[in-house]
Amino acid sequence: MPGGRLTQQERQQIALGLSDGLAYAEIARRLDRPTSTVTREVMRNGGPTGYRADLAHRATEHRAHRRRPAAPRGAQEAPQAHGRDAVAVRDYEEVFTTLLMQQGLPKMMSRALTCLFTTDAGSLTASELVERLQVSPASVSKAMAYLEAQGLIQRERDERRRERYRVDDGVWYQSMIAAARSNAQLAETARQGVDILGPGTPAGVRLESIARFMDFVGESIARAAEQAREILYTKPEPAA
Repeated sequence: MPGGRLTQQERQQIALGLSDGLAYAEIARRLDRPTSTVTREVMRNGGPTGYRADLAHRATEHRAHRRRPAAPRGAQEAPQAHGRDAVAVRDYEEVFTTLLMQQGLPKMMSRALTCLFTTDAGSLTASELVERLQVSPASVSKAMAYLEAQGLIQRERDERRRERYRVDDGVWYQSMIAAARSNAQLAETARQGVDILGPGTPAGVRLESIARFMDFVGESIARAAEQAREILYTKPEPAA
């Protein structure tokens, strides 16, 4: 399996694979590369719909020139529990962070939330976050305040009276319910337009269709979220 950075030709093959609707695993198989390499490459360079081979190649070269000399990365890796591959964990965290950013979360907040999601304890102190993220305490404080205001994390004190930040297991449920409410609000606003523009007019018919569609989608999301809520709190059976 070839190592090192992706070549420009490989990036062009990735772009072609995405345009053909191929899965990351299939693209990786054709390149004889790990799936994580392809996933990371795409997610950090525009995502599956915005990936451009030439832009991705130039961005990688720019990052390489900008990067300052540092100690070997492996020497800085924190010990991994359960025999995990430190490089694979770091790559996965980068992919997850990029995904959160594409969902609209700022970069620093995405990095902090990813840290919490990928920590076995599900919680970290401010000093632990500073160490893991290699940022200032002020940056961590700002990120945590933002995430707490969004209802994405909880603040608590441990037995040593230190503030800890814990990821809320119900965040995905809350996110789905918020989406359902947003869809309901859009449906209501569209219906107001029907009354103003006139039922039966082309614009009125269009807005009524939007309202009915968003009603259906919102109700479906809320119903599915309620039905699946307990999954968030049910531990999977251990593998045999």
